[in-house]
Amino acid sequence: MKSVQFNFKGVMCPVFTPFTDDKKRTVNYNGIDKYAQLLKQKGVTAVLVNGTTGEGTTLKLEERIRTTEEWWKVCQKYQMICMVQIGGTSVADVYELAAHAEQLGVHAVLCLPDLFFKPMVEEDLVHYLKDVAQYCPTRPFFYYHIPMFTNVRVSMPRFCTLAEQEIPSFCGLKFTSTDLDEGAACLKAGRIVFLGADTILTGALALGFDSAIMTTLNLFPEWSLEIFEFMRTNKVQDALAAQVKMNKRIFEICPRGDDWVETMKMEFNKANTTIKAGPCRKPFMNIVKKQC
Repeated sequence: MKSVQFNFKGVMCPVFTPFTDDKKRTVNYNGIDKYAQLLKQKGVTAVLVNGTTGEGTTLKLEERIRTTEEWWKVCQKYQMICMVQIGGTSVADVYELAAHAEQLGVHAVLCLPDLFFKPMVEEDLVHYLKDVAQYCPTRPFFYYHIPMFTNVRVSMPRFCTLAEQEIPSFCGLKFTSTDLDEGAACLKAGRIVFLGADTILTGALALGFDSAIMTTLNLFPEWSLEIFEFMRTNKVQDALAAQVKMNKRIFEICPRGDDWVETMKMEFNKANTTIKAGPCRKPFMNIVKKQC
């Protein structure tokens, strides 16, 4: 039986981690307050910290903790929802990040699978996440499904059913996949499935999705918010037109598709005069263009 509830639905922005342009790519925490203000002014009231867009797997444990704490401060200040991604590191560190999220009281936790001992069946994935969730038992718990990076390709509908039986705090998924059939099969009353694929938002909303975590919310959130409103008011053709416009811009920024974080971060830097996210850390490759 579910022990916690997560009532947020809508758009959540996976925020960039700002780095200085030095050899170590030192985390620059000073601009986080202005970053939060920018998002709030554009109608984005929820953030995901230390996700793929935030290069969370490149951060040291203490950097992830500090980044979480800084975002949690500003989210409380500006009345924003804060979800924290805690996976993608050694299991001992995952447990510590889970316990830290519990201590802070962030609104929700998101977790990748084990990236070395990859779960091959749904039961193995549930077992791993159940152990993690014990360290943050009162926080709404979400699984981060991003098979193109993790290569964990178990059935999400069956996983969700098992997770709800075994993990009292389990609330749903971040579904970063273009397999909308599988994603739609995970939708049911009381379960939240955040779409993580920007280019198919309209199709996902037509199938019943009502929430999304998308990198482009850093750049042009008004288009996604417009699509949500068009679909809510049954203006499907208008939503499709907005999706085409957004997808055209996405392709202009990231024509190859395999350098998503790097190109989106560079575009964010170009678009903002007062807030800079800086370069990426390896293994992300910085694009050979002028960083603004």
